Amino acid sequence: MAAADAVIQKGRKVLKQPGAGSSLSKRILKHWQLYLLILPSLLSVIIFKYIPMYGVQIAFRDYQPAKGFMGSPWVGLKYFQDFFSSYQFSRLLINTLSISIYSLLALLPVPVILALSLNETRWRFFKKSVQTITYAPYFISTVVLVSIIFQFLSPYGLLNNLLGLFGIEKVDLMANPALFKSLYVWSGVWQQAGYYAVIYLAALAGINSELYEAAWIDGASTLQKIIHIDLPGIMPTIIIILILNTASILNVDYQKILLMQNQLNMEVSDVISTYVYRQGLVSVQYSFSSAIGLFNSVISMILFYGVNFMARKYSETSLW
Repeated sequence: MAAADAVIQKGRKVLKQPGAGSSLSKRILKHWQLYLLILPSLLSVIIFKYIPMYGVQIAFRDYQPAKGFMGSPWVGLKYFQDFFSSYQFSRLLINTLSISIYSLLALLPVPVILALSLNETRWRFFKKSVQTITYAPYFISTVVLVSIIFQFLSPYGLLNNLLGLFGIEKVDLMANPALFKSLYVWSGVWQQAGYYAVIYLAALAGINSELYEAAWIDGASTLQKIIHIDLPGIMPTIIIILILNTASILNVDYQKILLMQNQLNMEVSDVISTYVYRQGLVSVQYSFSSAIGLFNSVISMILFYGVNFMARKYSETSLW
């Protein structure tokens, strides 16, 4: 009985502690510094993400700026039907998916291999130099990146000038439709591989050093250590990055494609985002472009939740 009374008294003391049974307002007042720290980010999300959702309704209206959102006539799913029945729908969807999946598959292994290689490098100066060189392209703007591509691959670029020295005929690689996707994807890999490698290096740094000591005692080779320690250690990070990249699989970087696009490669370079740009800003069809953008966002959200569900079902890692 004495022991039971002691447990009860202890429980009463816990309940009487500040915050255990206090209301939400009291907890906010107690930790107001933390809530104040969160407030700017919360306001930013509300102002720039949630409030603009009010304008999504123009996808279901024949929007006329003079009449405003509520004054424009309601047309329902008319613009969605127009887009789905358009002869360009299948071409846009195929181009968008092929470029996105190509980029996803190309960008997934390269940073992992780069991070694993740098992690095994014992020459500190070489490691830091390579890390800096590979990370630097990430800070190049899209306009500058495309300008570099043109400087190298245009008919009067560096590559064709080198070919001309050997008597080889100049070729306009930027106008070749068969090369457009590869130029887009691998230039993106060159720009982003160093950034993702830094993330994987941070994950490798968090692996328990005792695992490496045990592997060294057991006589494991470098390859065995990478397969059985490094890859499982960074697999949660790989899965999270894969989920986040899959969520934007339909949101191809339209700025880069628009800058690389020309009439000769339009058949393979035209994607949903560039089509929305032309319809919304060039042709001033606000409702039609909003309907396409909303379709794009809904499909991206479905893919995001689906991949996260699959990751949670078949692994121990997911966003929630």
